[in-house]
Amino acid sequence: MFSSIQSILAIPELRRRILFTLGMLAVYRIGCHVPTPGVDSQVLASFFEGTEGTLLGLVSAFTGGALERMTVFALGIMPYISASIILQLLTVVFEPVERLAKEGEQGRKTITKWTRYGTIILSVIQGTGIAVGLQTMTGPGGQGVVPNPGMGFILLTVVTLTAGTAFIMWLGEQITERGIGNGISLIIFAGIVANMPAAIVNSIRLLRTSAISPLVMLLLLVVMVAVIWAIIFMERGQRRVPIHYAKRVVGMRNYGGQSSHLPLKINMSGVIPPIFASSIIMFPATVANLVDVPWVQSLASMMTPSHWLYNVFFVAFIVFFCYFYTAVTFNPIDVADNVKKQGGYIPGIRPGKATAEYLDTTLSRLTFAGAIYVSLVCVLPTLLIGQLNVPFYFGGTSLLIVVGVGLDTAAQIEAHLISRSYEGFMKGVTLKGRQG
Repeated sequence: MFSSIQSILAIPELRRRILFTLGMLAVYRIGCHVPTPGVDSQVLASFFEGTEGTLLGLVSAFTGGALERMTVFALGIMPYISASIILQLLTVVFEPVERLAKEGEQGRKTITKWTRYGTIILSVIQGTGIAVGLQTMTGPGGQGVVPNPGMGFILLTVVTLTAGTAFIMWLGEQITERGIGNGISLIIFAGIVANMPAAIVNSIRLLRTSAISPLVMLLLLVVMVAVIWAIIFMERGQRRVPIHYAKRVVGMRNYGGQSSHLPLKINMSGVIPPIFASSIIMFPATVANLVDVPWVQSLASMMTPSHWLYNVFFVAFIVFFCYFYTAVTFNPIDVADNVKKQGGYIPGIRPGKATAEYLDTTLSRLTFAGAIYVSLVCVLPTLLIGQLNVPFYFGGTSLLIVVGVGLDTAAQIEAHLISRSYEGFMKGVTLKGRQG
């Protein structure tokens, strides 16, 4: 371990990237403790007591507790993710946006600009809903969360929350460009991990007060270890499609005649499906929790992680985004054309259209298996925790995000080391399955 750290620190560029990433995440965590003006934090904290197993508790966990404290980062990065979903859907169903996405770097910059605008619009909408909902919320003693409600409070809250989300979006883009790893995923990762110490202390307290039996706690630990093992095993799993290259004679030299493989991961979309699915479910459910209307409250009570209706929608969205994101990131036709241009072929499959159909069929089967795996990981631990009545926020979705982002970031660090001939990073562990 110490030799690995020394290898990392020995590369100036990698050292700068890691330190920059840690610095940006530290700035994010500081912002999660800057309160929004006009909110009584004590009354708000009493309102959030006992919400660990509800959707509000899940949203608060994704924002690193910023929503529970109603800080300037209370909206988190979810508006940006929602805007990204909308733009990616448009690239598939709307031809002008699809043409723009194929224009290379300039088209990507334009879509990124539109995503930023969409993030601001969604932040204003969600910020308005939260500001209006805060004025109707009261604590156990009947005291209002907002001491001085009115239009001034609504405008101030909307501006504050929108600015906070815009700043988080900028932090994520800076981490992706100048740091290490995916900035948006790392921000969500930091928000989840930041709650771990409090969750551990809370679990110990419940164990000491006999609120949780030692057997139940042991069962939770076993489930957590099993889920982590399953995530690592499946995330590294891949189908290697063999590719042979025909021999070519150029002048006096022979080229080709070699064999290689095309790695197709079981979970090609990574942690994107549960993040996208959570973002879509959280938006209407969060607004419903802040509206004091009987039928809306009844609907909100059903949209909790332990309820069957929530899990049905959650699984449906996960399966959809697994296929959707895989289709966006992997085009069998383009891959088949590139293999054909390089003189390669899959044994037993004709180059060109037949190869594209073979890759599409293989990838569809792998994506189905990956979607089932992601759905089980995200739903089963949450259902188990709900059945045991344990106020424990670290469910399957959080585990998948934490482990998946950790593996991706470690793989990028290892790639930097290998590219500079620093082999032997993390001895005994190989992440080549994730690099494919």
